[in-house]
Parts: sequence; C-alpha cells; structure tokens
Amino acid sequence: MDEVCEGKDFSFSNEEEKILKYWEQIKAFENQLKKTLGKPEYIFYDGPPFATGLPHYGHILAGTIKDVVTRYQTMTGHHVTRRFGWDCHGLPVEQEIDKKLGIKRKEDVLEMGIDKYNEECRSVVTRYVGEWEKIVERVGRWIDFKNGYKTMDLEYMETVWWVFGKLYEKGLVYQGFKVMPYSTGLKTPLANFEAGLNYKDVSDPAIMASFPIVGDPHNAALVAWTTTPWTLPSNLALCVNANLVYVKVRDKLTGSTYVVAESRMSQLPSKKLKSDTPNGSVQDPKLSNSKSKGHPNEKVKNAKDTGSYELLEKVTGASLVGMKYVPLFDYFLEFSEVAFRVVSDNYVSDDSGTGVVHCAPAFGEDDYRVCIDSNIIHKGEDLIVAVDDDGCFTGKVSDFKGCYVKDADKDIINAVKAKGRLLHTGSIVHSYPFCWRSETPLIYRAVPSWFVAVEVIKEQLLENNKQTYWVPDFVKEKRFHNWLENARDWAISRSRFWGTPLPIWISDDGEEKLVIDSIDKLEKLSGHKVTDLHRHKIDHITIPSSRGPEFGMLRRVNDVFDCWFESGSMPYAYIHYPFENVELFENNFPGHFVAEGLDQTRGWFYTLMVLATALFGKPAFKNLICNGLILAEDGKKMSKSRKNYPSPMEVIGDYGADALRLYLINSPVVRAEPLRFKKDGVYGVVKDVFLPWYNAYRFLVQNAKRLEVEGLPPFVPIDHVTLQKSSNVLDQWINSATESLVYFVRQEMDAYRLYTVVPYLLKFIDNLTNIYVRFNRKRLKGRTGEDDCKIALSTLYHVLVTTCKAMAPFTPFFTEVLYQNMRKVSNEAEDSIHYCGFPHAGGKREERIEQSVARMMTVIDLARNIRDRHNKPLKTPLKEMIVVHPDTGFLEDITGKLREYVMEELNVRTVVPCCDPLKYASLRAEPDFSALGKRLGKAMGTVAKEVKAMSQADILTFERYGEVTLAGHCLKLTDIKVVREFKRPANVMEKEVDAGGDGDVLVILDLRPDDSLFEAGVAREVVSRVQKLRKKAGLEPTDLVEIYFKSLDDDSSILEHVLNSQVHYIREAVGSPLLPASLSSPYVVMFCDEKFHGVSGMSFEISLAKPMLAFNSQATLALYSGDKKRAEGLQTYLLSRDRSNLKSEFQLGNGKMKVDCIAGQPAVDVILGEHVFLTVGDYYLNRRSE
Repeated sequence: MDEVCEGKDFSFSNEEEKILKYWEQIKAFENQLKKTLGKPEYIFYDGPPFATGLPHYGHILAGTIKDVVTRYQTMTGHHVTRRFGWDCHGLPVEQEIDKKLGIKRKEDVLEMGIDKYNEECRSVVTRYVGEWEKIVERVGRWIDFKNGYKTMDLEYMETVWWVFGKLYEKGLVYQGFKVMPYSTGLKTPLANFEAGLNYKDVSDPAIMASFPIVGDPHNAALVAWTTTPWTLPSNLALCVNANLVYVKVRDKLTGSTYVVAESRMSQLPSKKLKSDTPNGSVQDPKLSNSKSKGHPNEKVKNAKDTGSYELLEKVTGASLVGMKYVPLFDYFLEFSEVAFRVVSDNYVSDDSGTGVVHCAPAFGEDDYRVCIDSNIIHKGEDLIVAVDDDGCFTGKVSDFKGCYVKDADKDIINAVKAKGRLLHTGSIVHSYPFCWRSETPLIYRAVPSWFVAVEVIKEQLLENNKQTYWVPDFVKEKRFHNWLENARDWAISRSRFWGTPLPIWISDDGEEKLVIDSIDKLEKLSGHKVTDLHRHKIDHITIPSSRGPEFGMLRRVNDVFDCWFESGSMPYAYIHYPFENVELFENNFPGHFVAEGLDQTRGWFYTLMVLATALFGKPAFKNLICNGLILAEDGKKMSKSRKNYPSPMEVIGDYGADALRLYLINSPVVRAEPLRFKKDGVYGVVKDVFLPWYNAYRFLVQNAKRLEVEGLPPFVPIDHVTLQKSSNVLDQWINSATESLVYFVRQEMDAYRLYTVVPYLLKFIDNLTNIYVRFNRKRLKGRTGEDDCKIALSTLYHVLVTTCKAMAPFTPFFTEVLYQNMRKVSNEAEDSIHYCGFPHAGGKREERIEQSVARMMTVIDLARNIRDRHNKPLKTPLKEMIVVHPDTGFLEDITGKLREYVMEELNVRTVVPCCDPLKYASLRAEPDFSALGKRLGKAMGTVAKEVKAMSQADILTFERYGEVTLAGHCLKLTDIKVVREFKRPANVMEKEVDAGGDGDVLVILDLRPDDSLFEAGVAREVVSRVQKLRKKAGLEPTDLVEIYFKSLDDDSSILEHVLNSQVHYIREAVGSPLLPASLSSPYVVMFCDEKFHGVSGMSFEISLAKPMLAFNSQATLALYSGDKKRAEGLQTYLLSRDRSNLKSEFQLGNGKMKVDCIAGQPAVDVILGEHVFLTVGDYYLNRRSE
C-alpha cells in the first residue's frame, strides 16, 4: 500500500476528481453493465426532467437516491440499466420561445408558422444538457446519457400513440366539455393535479347580489354571495340545498325582503354599519365551484353582526326549487325558458355564504354538473363560453368585450350596483390557485377536450396502490391514497403546438373517427412516408374516408398531448414497447423502483399509476422513495435572485460530492419532510464521518508500512476465515460488529430506508476508531509480537474493506480511493470497488460480545464523568471500580476478557463485579410517558401511580420476566424506566466514593488517594509529556525516536526510582524506553527537547533524538584482540551504513553479519545484540537485563 497523508491534508474534492478520471480511463460504468449482463434485471424508471433549466439541489437529491439504490442493486447481483431521460415537450419549452420571440397570443404562432415555431422549440430543448451531464457526473451518479431517451424522439412518440390507441380501444377515451382549471397565461387548461401545485393567499372581492323572485307576494329576492363577480354575466341558475331551512326576512330600515338560509341570516348586512363582507366563515375556492365557496378559517375584513331584520316566514329549500328570478344581465336571454330558476343540490352548505349559490355552468365544475342535472344545458351540446383563450370576455358579453376577467370585477360590481342589485361589497383574503408555470391566477372555464376516463377505474387504482411499497409509507397511505380517491377524469389534450400530436383523424362531417396507434398504420392509410411525428410534419397528412371518395378526407385534430401523458408513458415509450423489447418489458413489469419529490404524488407518480392501471391492470412500479423539499437555510424557498443558498458545485469543491450525498441521505428530506440546507451540515459529515474513517484507514497503512521500515516482510493480510478464529476479544467484537453492519445495511437497503444507514455507519466508524483502533494500538504497532500485530492489522484491513464495500453505493468516491490502495496487498482482482459484490452477512455474529463491549463503553463513559465531577484526571490512578449489573455474563466479560482494556482506559487498579442490584443501589420505577401516553389515554394517570408505587421486589420481578400487569394494562420493559439510585456506604463521603449510572449499569469509583498509586500516576504524566512532544515535533506514529530523560531536581533519586518501577508501562506506552541523558553521545542527533516543572512535584527534561547504533566496546575490541584502532574502524563503518539496510542484513544472517570490506582489517563476524545494537534503547535494555 502507498503511504497516505494526514487527514488535514487530504482533499476530498481533489481525490474525487482523480477517481472520475480513473473511472473514465477504465470505462467503469460501461464495464459494470457488461459484467452484469445476463444477471436478473432490476428495472429502474428515471423520471424525465426538463432540460430548459439547470439542475438544483432537488435534482441532486433525487439523483443521489436513485444512484444509491441502483448501485446497491448492481452489487447484490442485478443488471441495472440506467438511462437518463429528458422531458422535451410542453409549456415550459413553449414559454421559453414565447419570451424569446415576444409571442403573446396563439395567432402570433400561426402567423409565424407552426414549423418555424416548433423548430425554435426543438433548438432550446437541449440547451443545458452539457451542464446537466457535468453536474450529474460530478456528484458520482452513474447513468447513461449517450443512450438516454427524449420524449421528442420518434420512437418515444410512437409508443405514446400506441398507449392512447389502447386506451381508446378499451373505451377509456372520450371528448367532451369540462370545466377545468385554465391558465390564461399559457392559454391552455391544466390537469387537476397541476392546479393544486401553486396556491397563494390573495385578496379578492366578495359581494352579495339580489335576484328578485318572479311573482313573489313580498317582492322578495334571493341573495347569493360570490368571490368571482366576473362570472355573474354568465349566470343561468341559483342553487339551494333542498334539505336546509330558508327564511324570508324584511329589512326594518329599507323594507326590502330577502331569502337566505336560516343559519346564514346573520350574514345579511346592516345599513346602520358600513360593512365590507358578510360575517362568518367563507370556504376556500378550491378546484370545484371555486367562485362560490369559502373556508371557515379565511380572513374576512370588516365582518358585521346585525339584528335589524324582521322574520316573515320560514320555508324549506325544496319549496324554492323551480321558482323563476329576474336575471342580473340580459346576455343569455335565449335561455329564459329553461334558465334563471332555482335548482337544488347537496353541495350547497349552510356553513358559508348565504346558502344560495349562483351558477354559471361555463365557469364552475359543480355549476356545470348541476345545470346539466337540471336540464338547463345538455351534455354534448356546444356550451356558450363567454371568455376566450386569453381570459377576456367575448362579444357575447358586449359591455365588457375584450376585458380580462379579473380586471373586469370592479366594472361588473359597479354595473350590479347601478341596477340596484348590489346588496353588499367587500373583500376576502383566501388561498387561490395560480398557474405553476406562468404565475397567473387560474380561472375555471369549460373547454372542449379529450379525456381519459379515470373515474371508472378508480377502485382499481386504489387496489393497485395497495400493491406498491412506499418510503415513507404515510405518503402512500394518506396523500396519494386521498388523491386517487378523489381522482377526476383526466383532460389529456392541449391546444398547443410543441408536443406529441393526438393521433385522431376525423372526417369533415364528424361521423368518422380514426385513432392511429403506429407510424406503419399512418403510412399505410395515408400513403405518406413519416419520419417525424410533430405537428408541422403530420398536420398536412390526410386519410381517405373508408366510406368512399364522396365523403372526403379525414384530418387530424389540432390538439397535442399534455406532457404529463408523455412522461406517464415512460415505462413503455423509453424502450419503444411494443415495437421493440417486448420480452424485456413483459418479463419485468411493473418496474422495480422509482424515486422523485413529494410534488410528484399529483404528477408523475399519479400519471404512471393511471396509465399502467388502464393499460395492464397493474401498478407501474413496485417500490418508491418520495423525498421532501430542500429549502434555504432561512426556511424559505431557494432563490437565485435572493442568493440564499450556496451553489452545489461550490459545496462539492469545498467538501466533496460524497459529503453532500451523505448529508442529503441522512436528512429528514428522505422521509418526505423539508430540509433547511446548511453548508455547515456538509462540513459536519466530513468531520464526523469521513475524517475518523480516513484516520482508521491511515493508521492501518502507517503500521503496515512500519513492518517494511523495520525490515519485516511486506504486509499481506491473513485470510478472513483464519481471522474469524482469533482469540482476541476485540477482534471477535469488531468482526461481529462488521457482520452486524453488513446485515443492517442489507436489511435497510432492501426496505429502501436509506436514511437509517448513515446514523448506523456513524456509530460503527466511531466504534472502529475509538474502541478497536484506540484500544488495540499496542497490537497494531507491533508491541505484543509480530504475529499478534499481523492478526490485528489483518482484522482492521478486512473490516475497512468490508465497510468500503457496504458503503460504496452511498460514498462511491471515498470507498474507491481506499479500495484502490488496499487492494495492492490482497487478492482483490476487481479494478473498481463498484465491480465487487455486496458483502454477505454470513460470518459469525457474537451478540453477547457486541452487547458487552457496548456496556463496557457505557462503564467507561460513566467512570469518566465521575472523574470529571471530582477533578480527577485520567492520569491519576484509582484503586478500585465496582460494576453493578444483574447480567452475570456481562460481569464475566468486564472482569475477564475486557478487564485489561477497562483498567488501562480508566487507569484503575482493580475492577470488582457485583450482580446484586440492591447492594449499592435502591430501585425506583418511572413510567415512560412518551411510550404510554397515546396508548393508555385517560388511564395514564392511574397506571403511572401504580408504576411509581412498585416495590423493589416488584421491580426485580418485572426485570426478570420482562412484563407486568398494572390496572389491567400489560406493560413491557420499554414502557417502564427503572432508575438505580446509588446508596453510599455508611461513614463515607461523596468525595471519597461516588457513582454514576444510566438505568442499566451502575459504576462506583473509589476516589480516595493511595500512596501506592503515586508511581503509576507520575509515569502517566511523563508518558503524556512524551506524546505531546512527539506531536509538537511533527512526528508520525510510525517514526522511531530515542527518548532521553534527565531529572532537573536536586535529588534525582526519587524520580529515577519512580521511572525504574514503571519501565514496562512506559516502554509499552511510548514504544521505547526512557534513556538516561548520560547515554547520549556526541553523534546523537537531537531534534526536539523541552523542560517540564512541577509535574507531581518534580522537574525534568525530555529530548527526542534520531535512533542510532550503540556498541559494546569491550566486545568489539575483543573481535580484534584488543586492537582499539581496528575496533573504531568497525564502528565507523557500521555507523556509515543505512540502519534499515543493516537491519535487513542481520535478519538475513539470523542476527550475524560478516564484515570483510574494511581495507587493512581482517574479516569478522559481527553479532547483533552482542557487538552492536540497532538503537541505544536496545543497548540500554540489554544492560538492564544483565
């Protein structure tokens, strides 16, 4: 393995750029697809974005989710085709061209020519494709752009025709009028789900108008309330509820008589007071009957309560039905015989308005339905719509001709007032739908359209939804289910230009209708060669009537498809089914996986479900991940103009794409909740996940390289099967923990719960670095023997390789960096980690060891807290720690296998187990209100009282059996928290003995000073100073140094005695013995020293020096029979040699080396450890042992 830099010098972003070049060099993605050919298919549908804008964090989030899942599925043995898609048609593209060319009306397009207009649209569709590719590639997503699909491709459009043809064949397509949300900005109707995408709070007029009843003895007038005065010129009926009670009341001041619902009488204004709008609630104008209903929670300005009316009589709503009234305007007098009368329907409520609703069938869904039911208008007949495509009044409403409807409200109110029919005027603040593209207010307008009959397959839609799996499931069960439950017939045609044309050819007399479902069919029937299906390429194509020449030609209708219909056809169209890939599709439908944002519950997810259900009776997909919205840090929508968020490329440049990916995946946004994006959060991932992970990897590399530096054979990891047999408890633990990690990641990924993986990984990395690496430093550094060192290094190696493979789908770059270096010392044959299979959790899992180590860490944390409370630093040794727990297995582990680690980490001399929970603690039971509150409801108080009254014996019995019944309720271990409170022994103060617990383990520390511990404390202080000095000198852990020590006290004997008694501990802690300063020679190279004063009452100096050879002068002299000059010549020669080469030669000669190259001197056999020592430390230890 190559050496690696410190974490602070590791640039995640730069390393990712290198990996991108490497992937490109080995054609990583293409080869991954080739390697998995023939494996089971995993079908992933990529929802097509519009290419007319740049990708933002929402796209990066959805793309990351898709990439994680598809990488995982590839590693688990699937072939996953990933083709990028582009939504090329529709209003977003047309809007771009309209802005560019200054087009305002349809007529402008027709004057310009549809051919020129459509080619302009085609030219901008792929404007940002290059930027998309760059960003998508940079975030590490593997997806095929070269073979991506476009909804404007000929093959794609042909399949869309086929889909429509099948729906028509099944009787699920019809033409009709429908009152629909209509965008005057785009001059087209919108689907119901589109209308729900952009609600805003606005202020609208709210008026009451009177409608005198013809022939009423009291000259009474019905009073209707509306927030859309512009619809009044088209009024054809008034609607009441037949089951409500209505009152006829006379104004005591004016004598005027009015009819309103009894419950709404208080809404009538009083002439004594100026009022702006009727008091009480008004209903939100949603998709149906938007102009006449309101919501109780809306803000109504200047609401008044009056009592100035005299009750004349009460009547039922049913008795009002059929009454004629005087119309407000005379624009529709030709309907007088059937119109301008009272009708009834249950949609009229008594909690809003006046209980009387004015009906203009061309501008309200309920109005249209009620007027048809009441035979005022008839289905199939041309409906007079007095508003044109631009939202302006036609000549039918002559007084307001050419006026935009919303602008006409004020003039219409004045006209009503001039007629003496305005009873009240005011304003209302309510939530109103706006066009999600043009930001203009929607109106509701009857339009001729082609529809998919969704309502007739509603039950099947609901049933198919049950067959799908969603994350999070509440989106499926609530939001999506509710949307399907209220599904309306879907208007799929648009009177626009740039889109897939409807394949309907109709004869001039309307009697003959032909649906074309393939290019071949069109060519055969028309005799024309077809190479493009856009309007300007096929509008001229006619088809001879099958009835004969005298019936002329069939011509195509002008409409194009709603682009949602095109994207909903994606599962079939992107592979040109059924014209190609029949077996691929039919063997793998429904698809396995889709993922998009929450807004697509009313968009793409919906259209996928509708078309798949209509065509095949199945859902389009099996599994779905729905993400939430990413907001700016201030909680507002991300805005380029406000510059309230950092650009994705800036964040990636600073911290890398992997950090951004993990930050997004680990956030609430993957659970369909909003995320406030914080750049600091991405840095937090680097700091908390990647740097600790990297440091564990670096520690492995450093110590593997150390073997070579020390002249040992290069590191080759021991095989995994052999490692599983290791007797070291922490090896057993980390192997088991790694198996648990693999098992957990597999389990969660199979359930598509991406957001649970990162917290688990975070804890695993923390355990790897702070438990395995930290507690095993001696083994990993070779201080417990070469064989044990190799076992520890090999274990760490396999853990890191396995972790990288498990995390490769999440962090494709970082895992590749580590893998590429680690594979150099193993038999990993794959060129990329992304060619590897996902690890199997088939190894040994030691649940007891995992639990014991987790509890050990709890014990360590609790003991550290006790030390902190009493200002007892870890350097100060303590005599005894007692661990109290009822689990004897854990106590055996903590005082057996784990004892050494606990004692060293906490610097205690003995660990005493205690399984009697009452010896040092009293028990108290507390109910977990958060767990029990919802479940128990009103019984919570009674149960809580009984829980708190549990005796110690009751609590012990509860812990033993795991449940207890109180007040008729069975409570489990998770419902009751057992609190252990420390019972301090008699005559002992808190500063002498103290304890800490977490409800599971109780730890008791003896804090009393003990002179016998003094020497160990001083040794710890010295070791601490040595480590700090090494760091100050910029040394790596693998750098070997000699440590010289000198007492600065007048009486140095005390310090020397202390250090002599702690030689073994110091040598293990710092890797070499402390050398008396007297052993330093003139040849020693010192590169750092420091003096320390007042450390446990003593002063000393520590110096760090480069390791150098040491000689046994008597022994070397003896080699030359006492010839001092020749002995010095030998020493000079050996000192001139490189230490590592010299060490290797001695190893090859089994500790002996022949020196026969010194001119004028005889050959001698030099023995390591007798004549020469590789370090002064070795010489010193040899002398001590003698």
